[in-house]
Amino acid sequence: MGYELHITRAESWGDSSKNPISLEEWQDILRKDPELRLAGVNGPNFAVFANVADPYKSSWLDWINGSIDSKYPTSRMVNKMISLAKQLRAKVQGDEGEVYTLDQMHGIDEAFDKKLGYE
Repeated sequence: MGYELHITRAESWGDSSKNPISLEEWQDILRKDPELRLAGVNGPNFAVFANVADPYKSSWLDWINGSIDSKYPTSRMVNKMISLAKQLRAKVQGDEGEVYTLDQMHGIDEAFDKKLGYE
């Protein structure tokens, strides 16, 4: 199990199904956002940045039970998640309940990205 971040409308991400981001909203974002694309792996709602060649070496997003989740996202992906959360009237929240903002990234930065080895 790894550390995950969640775009959620719920007070706590674990309750996302009570105040969900709908699958239709997620699919609408994927249709309209040129930075993202469906990966073609790991299920029908699994997305990566459009410019990455190998989805297995990329930070990703996946719609699950009313939230949009990512495991070990890069700083670029966290920034994207914050942008998407604003569009969706939601927030980005970590497993421990901490909220991510452009001013509070909780240690996710370029040095963290290099440790991950993602594109």
